[in-house]
Amino acid sequence: MADRVYPAAKPAAPNGTAAPAPAPAAAAAANGGANQTFPANKAQLYNAARPTYRPMPPPRRKHRRSCCCCCCLFITFFIITIVLLAAIAGAIFWVLYRPQRPSFSVSTLQVSQFNLTSTKLASKFNLTVVARNPNKKISFFYDPINISFNSNDVDIGDGSLPAFMHDRKNTTTLKTVVSSSGKNLDDSAISNLKSKLKNKNTLPLEIKLDTKVKVKVGSLKTKKVGIRVKCSGIKITVPSGKTPTKATTSNVKCKVDLRIKIWKWTF
Repeated sequence: MADRVYPAAKPAAPNGTAAPAPAPAAAAAANGGANQTFPANKAQLYNAARPTYRPMPPPRRKHRRSCCCCCCLFITFFIITIVLLAAIAGAIFWVLYRPQRPSFSVSTLQVSQFNLTSTKLASKFNLTVVARNPNKKISFFYDPINISFNSNDVDIGDGSLPAFMHDRKNTTTLKTVVSSSGKNLDDSAISNLKSKLKNKNTLPLEIKLDTKVKVKVGSLKTKKVGIRVKCSGIKITVPSGKTPTKATTSNVKCKVDLRIKIWKWTF
């Protein structure tokens, strides 16, 4: 089989060697001396229209939020610390002094006078109150005590007790007269009292004692604090003549409450 002969890519020189490529300068001279240009491809056109890439700056930290969180944590920790310290101090005080409230009771109550007309009330009561201090290391100093007698929210007598010092483990008996001399009452109060007197000539009675007290613990004295003693469950019999009647006080319960005044309100 005969061999095929392919022409060479480049013409051969006369002496049998490959002809050298034309020099760049010669090629440029052949094209009229101008620089040879080529049309831009798709990649070059895309990169020319694309904006320059600039990296985004790192996000700023929210210092304000972190400061608020720190403040909230600090306030919470401070409040918890104060509460714990107060609880520890209260526990120590309780163990050392064993504080107890003073107690009050109505020993005797006599009705000497009770005259009710269509517009006025004249009454007179003889009251004996017993105050007890069960504490071994705490004393009480009482201001003058205001006394009011109420029957179905109608004031039927007022009185007072002098100031006194209530020493440790002490029982003090206090006597006074509570009266109402010709006090004017409205029609609703008069009808209310008369309707209650129809039932065996008796009236429900509530006694209120209002005062301020200062507490002495060792050599330390506190500021004055308002208290109210309320005695309920009393029934009095109105005397029909000059002989006074005596109320039953064996089941009378007296409760001592603190009276805290904030601006115009008392709790």
